[in-house]
Amino acid sequence: MSETINNTDTTTSETSPLLEVCCGDIASVHAAIAGGARRIELCSALSEGGVTPSAGLIARAVGSGIQTVHVLIRPRGGDFLYDEDEISIMETDIRQAVSAGAHGVVIGALTTDGAIDTTACRRLIKAAEGRSVTFHRAFDLCRDPYKALEDIIALGCDRILTSGLAPSALEGAETLRKLNRQADGRIIILAGGGVTPKNAREILSASGVTELHASAKTTVGSGMHFRRDAVSMGVPDRDEYSRQVTNAGIVAEIIKVISE
Repeated sequence: MSETINNTDTTTSETSPLLEVCCGDIASVHAAIAGGARRIELCSALSEGGVTPSAGLIARAVGSGIQTVHVLIRPRGGDFLYDEDEISIMETDIRQAVSAGAHGVVIGALTTDGAIDTTACRRLIKAAEGRSVTFHRAFDLCRDPYKALEDIIALGCDRILTSGLAPSALEGAETLRKLNRQADGRIIILAGGGVTPKNAREILSASGVTELHASAKTTVGSGMHFRRDAVSMGVPDRDEYSRQVTNAGIVAEIIKVISE
């Protein structure tokens, strides 16, 4: 374990709105830094909603110079109902992320009836050894968000990433405002889902939150000259010669907008 890492996330929203950038590869990490981001959520497979990144990616991100790295802990795509094997895997992944120098982790688990799985979450929080803990967008699939908010606060999490149970943070702004009022400073409501330079200021104003989460991504083409277009590696007819990467310009534009 790194001896220089702080056990708490010192990046707060006390002075001005903060943008957390969701990064799915090392190029995106570098773009987030170039755009002026101070905190990233590191993950892989954004097309799946994000899963736990590799040990190598975590280590490279921590060493990139970004102020704060929060690592998504999610063993697979799909729902957030986890069995014992999956919870154990997440505990191991958290310990490895902490050992690599991550400043925080991003977790979440639900019960069969859509409540917060507090038993599983306590185990994951314990494995984080005092690092910052964000409850991720599993929150948006819970049955009762206001009860879930209290459960997550009781767990000791630092923030909740949510769109306000809507397709986007802008559409969920009213629910975000209600959640933020109920939280009353006991936990940070991190608004995410469809955040862009065009709507970031409106989301902040309508919801009252002070932290936003965005991937700020754009599509880039492959540098490959030889191409076998008829073959797909996963989803049929998917373009294997393009990918989405965080764009430094978009990051900078969002930060500029929310800082005005």
